[in-house]
Amino acid sequence: MSAKYSFNLVTEDRRRVDLPRKVLIAQNDTETVAHVTLKLLSFLIFWRPRLQVETNLHQDDIPFVPDLAQLDYQLRPALWVECGECTVTKLHKLATKCHDAEIWVVKKCPADLEHLRHAMRKAELREDRYQLLALDPEMFQEVCGLVQPRNDVTLFSCEFDPPRLQFDFNGLWFDSEFTVVRF
Repeated sequence: MSAKYSFNLVTEDRRRVDLPRKVLIAQNDTETVAHVTLKLLSFLIFWRPRLQVETNLHQDDIPFVPDLAQLDYQLRPALWVECGECTVTKLHKLATKCHDAEIWVVKKCPADLEHLRHAMRKAELREDRYQLLALDPEMFQEVCGLVQPRNDVTLFSCEFDPPRLQFDFNGLWFDSEFTVVRF
């Protein structure tokens, strides 16, 4: 592990009143601050009870560690979120091994999303199984530049219809749209 980042969370979004007061995200040796930022923004977007960051599933048949996951009451993945780089082979295996899970891939920009979608089509992955989300690239780069070891985040709103995220990050206001595509 190369670094740890703490994010003090406050919510003004009535639908996310149970958002935890703090989340810690570790930056592993192979990860960048951009990957940490993707995990944080994904945590805010997908927040629900029992959402965990990089949790060990303790299941031999699933050899992966999700960036974010929500487990059901039988400790099987109900939600699986991959942030950033993710191979088509891994996505195919996830759909097979976690057949009941909602699978999302979060990208830092629409161009990365389109590149992944093209690769998924080329590999002939089963359609209508995955959700892809791309953040606004300018907002994403600006937030990455603001990340410090200790951060303050206030979530004001996160909507999927239309896709919009409003939050304050270390004293700066962000109001950004994001793209959602079903594959």
